Amino acid sequence: MQRSLKWFAVLTTIGMLLILLGGALVTKTESGMGCGKSWPLCNGEFVPSEITPELVIELAHRLVSGSVGIMVLVLSVWTWRKMGHIRETKFLSLTSFFFLVLQALIGAAAVVWGQSDFVLALHFGISLISFAAVLLLTLLIFEVDKKFQAEKLIIDKRMRKHIIGVSLYSYAVVYTGALVRHVNASLVCRDWPLCINGAFTLPGNMYEWVQMGHRAAAGLIFIWIGYITYLAIKYYKDQKVIYWGWIISFILVSLQVAAGALVVLTRLNLFIALGHAFFISCLFGVLSYFILLSSRSKKNELAIEKVKKEEKQEAAVSPVTTIT
Repeated sequence: MQRSLKWFAVLTTIGMLLILLGGALVTKTESGMGCGKSWPLCNGEFVPSEITPELVIELAHRLVSGSVGIMVLVLSVWTWRKMGHIRETKFLSLTSFFFLVLQALIGAAAVVWGQSDFVLALHFGISLISFAAVLLLTLLIFEVDKKFQAEKLIIDKRMRKHIIGVSLYSYAVVYTGALVRHVNASLVCRDWPLCINGAFTLPGNMYEWVQMGHRAAAGLIFIWIGYITYLAIKYYKDQKVIYWGWIISFILVSLQVAAGALVVLTRLNLFIALGHAFFISCLFGVLSYFILLSSRSKKNELAIEKVKKEEKQEAAVSPVTTIT
């Protein structure tokens, strides 16, 4: 595969990650209205006359999103033309660009008309899907040169169910985390892991329910990924992509939980909060790759079963030669 395409794919993936972190920065610094109710201009001006920190953050996020959006479009067309014969390429190309445009439209609508917090919480998750699609396209590009070998993987049904289940569930965790930020519930519970002074009591208002609901969801995914990692270490030592992939996933989810706790204990340290968004983005990317591998494994199993069936049929109709 062309080296230029590889480099461009890697840069586009990094760009998508910057969009995710930029969106988190806009939310955490409450800079969403930094440009007023004007989009794509800032306060109705091409070159803003009054510069504020919120304006700089919001405008920078818009510029990065627009630039990376063009890169995603170029990557989609480029991979479609070069790798359209690979079955996942066209789907991922369309998905990456469609969801990037969708998140931009939701962001624009929020600025111009306003949106409820429950709708705005979808913004990060939609960007995450686009990031995952770009990441998978990048991995496919390297896979062509056998940098990643997935064509011989066999994943059993139990592992495939875990992969699909925890991947879908991770999206729910992402949504609850985004909802915590958008309803300003990040510090409604100032202790960790319980809400107030280590007391085990039910949440007393909607904000505490959102915060503690997210903590419970994060705790469950930590346990779930820990169990899957145990299965991978026990049964998949000979399949390094699965083996190391789940170890990396467990490290990422551990860092995610630790960052979430530190966000509360440090009273919203900005760098830790951005790390919190970074870890879940990387984890979702790895889980998305597992879904790709799972679909490949299913295809491999069907191919093997077909070959075995054909061999049995040939053996059944072949004449038997008797030696006397």
